[in-house]
Amino acid sequence: MAEIIAGILLISGGFFVLVASVGILRLPDILMRMHASTKAGTLGAGLILLAVAFTYGEIGIISRAIATIIFILMTAPVAAHTIGRAAYKSGVEFWKGTVVDDLKTYYERSGTPGHQAPKLPEDD
Repeated sequence: MAEIIAGILLISGGFFVLVASVGILRLPDILMRMHASTKAGTLGAGLILLAVAFTYGEIGIISRAIATIIFILMTAPVAAHTIGRAAYKSGVEFWKGTVVDDLKTYYERSGTPGHQAPKLPEDD
C-alpha cells in the first residue's frame, strides 16, 4: 500500500514540477513566472519528498524529508517576494495585461534595467 501512495505522490509531484517549468517558459512577465515557479514548484518538490518518505519509511529519512519540506515552504515565498521586489524597483517591464500596480505609491521605479531607483526613506 505504501508503494501505491508513494507512486501517486511521485507522479503528482512530477506533474507539478512540469507545470512549474512550463510556466517559467511560457508566461509573459517575471511576476507570473515567479508565481508559477514558487507555487507549483514548491508543491511538486514537497510531494516528491513525501513520496521518498513513504518509500523508505525510516525515521531518519522521514524526519529529513519533513524538515526539507518545511524549509522549502518557509524560504520559497520569501525568495520570490525578494526577487519580485528587486525586479519592480529596477524597472523590469511587465506584461501589458498586468494592470494593477499597488506599489506605485510606495516605490519610484528606475525604468532602466540595472539602474538603481532613488532611495526612499523607508529603504534605509
